[in-house]
Amino acid sequence: MAQLPFDNQIKLLRFMADEMTQGDLGDRVGVTRQTIAAIEQGKYSPSLEVAFRIARVFGKPLEDVFHWQED
Repeated sequence: MAQLPFDNQIKLLRFMADEMTQGDLGDRVGVTRQTIAAIEQGKYSPSLEVAFRIARVFGKPLEDVFHWQED
């Protein structure tokens, strides 16, 4: 499986948010813990809506959570 062309700071942001669990973030965003884990690991690309919801949970702009990796 090819790596997605972007990375994210979700794990770091969860840690900085009183060590929020993947399950807690998933509940707040409306997805499963497994989905959050897959997004964190770069195995799954979230929908734009989910990406914005994740950023909103942390009070960050989308660009502070997800980073496009240009070739």
